[in-house]
Amino acid sequence: MDYDTNKIDEVVLALLWLTEHDNGRAWKGHDWDVMDRLYPYGYISDPQGKAKSVVFTGKGAKRAEELFKSFSR
Repeated sequence: MDYDTNKIDEVVLALLWLTEHDNGRAWKGHDWDVMDRLYPYGYISDPQGKAKSVVFTGKGAKRAEELFKSFSR
């Protein structure tokens, strides 16, 4: 099945915003490939590691909130 990975990445970024806690941390229980794509865009901290969450960058938090609000209408 073909799908647009950019759209999937946007949905996951919005879902990360939904689970935001502790001033910019988000649970990283999403597809690893998506998480690995979000990191080079500068939206989140490196998802590789033992931590169960990632940290939004300023750019990532802004974009995630925008996407979440656009999907919430």
